Amino acid sequence: MVRPRLEVGDIFRDRGDQYRREHAGHLSLGQLKVMSAIERCRSAVLGGHRLRCSDAACATTRIAYNSCRNRHCPKCQGAAAEQWLADRQRDLLPIEYYHAVFTIPAQIADIAWQNKAVIYDLMFKTVAETLHSIAADPKRLGARLGITAVLHTWGSAMTHHPHIHCIITGGGISLDGSRWVPCRPGYLLPHKVLSRRFRTLLLEQLHQAHPRLNFFGHLQELVDDKAFAACLAPLRNLDWYVHIKAPFAGPEAVLEYLGRYTHRVALANSRLIAYNNNRVTFWHKNYRANTVHHQPMSLDADEFIRRFLLHVLPKGFHRIRHYGLLASHVRNDNLDRARTLLGNNNSKSTATVTGSGNDDSPCSPYLCPTCGAPMLIIQTFDPIPTARDPPRFQNAA
Repeated sequence: MVRPRLEVGDIFRDRGDQYRREHAGHLSLGQLKVMSAIERCRSAVLGGHRLRCSDAACATTRIAYNSCRNRHCPKCQGAAAEQWLADRQRDLLPIEYYHAVFTIPAQIADIAWQNKAVIYDLMFKTVAETLHSIAADPKRLGARLGITAVLHTWGSAMTHHPHIHCIITGGGISLDGSRWVPCRPGYLLPHKVLSRRFRTLLLEQLHQAHPRLNFFGHLQELVDDKAFAACLAPLRNLDWYVHIKAPFAGPEAVLEYLGRYTHRVALANSRLIAYNNNRVTFWHKNYRANTVHHQPMSLDADEFIRRFLLHVLPKGFHRIRHYGLLASHVRNDNLDRARTLLGNNNSKSTATVTGSGNDDSPCSPYLCPTCGAPMLIIQTFDPIPTARDPPRFQNAA
């Protein structure tokens, strides 16, 4: 695949050193690592190998540098998504699947920015509990759903906008395990009921988590219990945004969607338009018009970097989680049971992975870009050692 004419890494390499100097002491270790990884990704610094086409008549050679494999890197997520999709392909059932979005109000998003690990984790738990509790109601479905939830923390302009995307089975196994309970065609659960339940549960969880939360700057007064309760009180009367879209058009559409959303980063290289005079221009969606349309947005390079780094997740935080029938420890047994109840004993889905939909995934380094024949590694390059401070020893007394 042709390399994009402009990449996030180009901006980081050009402005990264100055940005680190100007914001020394205000960047987390995780953010510094992300900057370093993106700057070095698929460059000689990380080493690589020389490849030659196995077809003697072609004999094309190329150099492929190693990737950083950082989950925030726009270059590395295409290949990661394809492998993840291959693993998920066998989990699909011959049923309808639905897409739901759960969004928190801006007041809670501000608190989440200073308490990412705690609030994001609460969002996952309350989304799962909301769906399970409503679906288990005999007046609704009376069944256990399968849920794949993905956290996104950005809006189109890379501002902080935490929300969770869910892929949900269009039905589930009855609570006694005796039958498959399908949802009504084209309808899963009422979004207003989900919104109110999500609101109630998350506000309750926030009050319980208050002793574990940190507050700085303009939020410092929320350290007081009464001030915190007063801040959340108006949110009980708001309609929280929860939306369930129409069902996907088959398993292939589910995989295509998952490939676009599960491994997405704050901004893909394909959205960049230009970088000049320390201004970065990229495409973003304008939601203020009656219809969503794309238009250019320009930011100062430092502001661009700041917004990108807003979305660095805490170390070890899982932004893709599975619940209900798809929970890791019971997934295989539940899927086998579901297929039996659905009358389909074939353990593999007929859907095929057609790609991640990420424009930043490179052409496979082991297939010849000229003729498509396998390429052989004929030489390897070691990573270039980076300068480090010498060890410091204390003088003996």
